[in-house]
Amino acid sequence: MSDFYEIETRYGAGVYAKQQLSIVRGQGASLFDAEGNEYLDCSSGHGVANLGHAHPKVAAAIAEQAATLVTLFESFPNDKRAALMQKMASLVPGLERVFFCNSGAEAVEAALKFGRLSTGRTNIVAAMRAFHGRTFGALSATFNKKYRDGFEPLVPGFSHVPYNKVEALEAAVDEGTAAVILEVVQGEGGVYPAETEYLRAARRICDEKGALLIVDEIQTGFGRTGKMFAVQHFGITPDLLCCAKSLAGGVPMGAVLIGEKVQNLLPGAHGSTFGGNPLSCAAGLAALAAIEEEDLAGQAAAKGAYLMDKLRRINSPLIREVRGMGLMVGIELKQKVAPYLKALQEKRVIALNAGMTVIRLLPPLVISYEQMDRVAEALEEVLAADLGSGLGNG
Repeated sequence: MSDFYEIETRYGAGVYAKQQLSIVRGQGASLFDAEGNEYLDCSSGHGVANLGHAHPKVAAAIAEQAATLVTLFESFPNDKRAALMQKMASLVPGLERVFFCNSGAEAVEAALKFGRLSTGRTNIVAAMRAFHGRTFGALSATFNKKYRDGFEPLVPGFSHVPYNKVEALEAAVDEGTAAVILEVVQGEGGVYPAETEYLRAARRICDEKGALLIVDEIQTGFGRTGKMFAVQHFGITPDLLCCAKSLAGGVPMGAVLIGEKVQNLLPGAHGSTFGGNPLSCAAGLAALAAIEEEDLAGQAAAKGAYLMDKLRRINSPLIREVRGMGLMVGIELKQKVAPYLKALQEKRVIALNAGMTVIRLLPPLVISYEQMDRVAEALEEVLAADLGSGLGNG
């Protein structure tokens, strides 16, 4: 192990639990440590690396733009930004305007502000188990107490209702509701996909009550679930769609796609110093082109079905359920997952948790079938080991 761990532990803010594994290079679905050992990346940087690491087209676009123009505030039109705006506006019919920012939390903040500004109302309805980010507005929409502790009071006007329960949502939305915000698949909350009836009811309820529907596609967007956006599986169009993570192939970038019901977005209503900078936009153009040219959404659908079938064939009494959509997969265990994540890493597979009892797999969409076989084999081996019951903290 290199001394990077000691250096970051010494000088870092302390808000991250540091792994004693230093990663210095990536290629495709693989990461490499400082000693050259290869690890299969089933985290993708929490869903960022949909195209894999060091994608040649994205790398070339970044290098070319870095030598041309890196930053430019959005008041001044730019060739790369204009091209990306036009491309983004073509992805979801009915969402033909775009606001650029730098992260998923910023996209959520913008959507919440736009919802209040457009409707003149203040209340926001979110879902239990939801995770929308850590800034104050996004955190107010986030349900898990562990993220909220120490930061209250949060932004007023937020409430949470059970996910996939139409009656509860209907009761919560009224004439004071500015917006409903939902994930199509709850990622951090345990990899729970929405039911078709629920999302369609959410669209209907918002229409009836004059509220806006915000869909958070920060983790599910750009091919991850087998469509460009997960909401496209369900035949509805939200009023605001938040995206980020893999939008620019790993370069920090977020966006909100905006529908025609969203009003009052006048100059000065919102802004972002780095939002829509030419470097990120060039990376975004290259990333979107690669996603379409390589049919990564189609690959995610086929590979996700293959991987979940492999996982469901594992004969382990520890597995409660395997669920997901595309290459967004959750394996719910009957005990805490922390020791199994550590054991997987020792077998050179990097995975995530989603709560205390769910192993979350978010591999790059370019992962090969042979690599998925290795992931399934490693998981079967660690579940067969006696790692004790209830160890770790999930």
